[in-house]
Amino acid sequence: QVQLVESGGGSVQAAGSLNLSCEASRYRDYGHNPYCMAWFREVPGKEREAVATIDMFMSGIATYADSVKGRFTISQGNAKNTLLLQMANLKPEDTAMYYCAADYHVDIIGRCAVTAGTSSFGYWGQGTQVSVSS
Repeated sequence: QVQLVESGGGSVQAAGSLNLSCEASRYRDYGHNPYCMAWFREVPGKEREAVATIDMFMSGIATYADSVKGRFTISQGNAKNTLLLQMANLKPEDTAMYYCAADYHVDIIGRCAVTAGTSSFGYWGQGTQVSVSS
């Protein structure tokens, strides 16, 4: 069973920085690392939204939600099954539960972007809270 384990998060003042990380276990039936990984966030009463994605199959291309462009950076960790999110210049509106997501199916190849939506990702972490105070 694939497991996504997140770490990082916490409370910070506006303009501060936080780093999140996520490790995806290799699913034995797939025999390979995820093709696409992403960070989503959710606040009560709103839909879960994609923050950033990264193509881990070949291109390494990252995409970002407009609200975080220039402030957040998604990347692979030293291990190819590790995902990082560096968040800088945080704003109170960034306060949310942040979720790591991954997909191992060929369907995601070529579609790994913030437009892919929650239904494109088969595996999710349990979430880590980020709180930004003004």
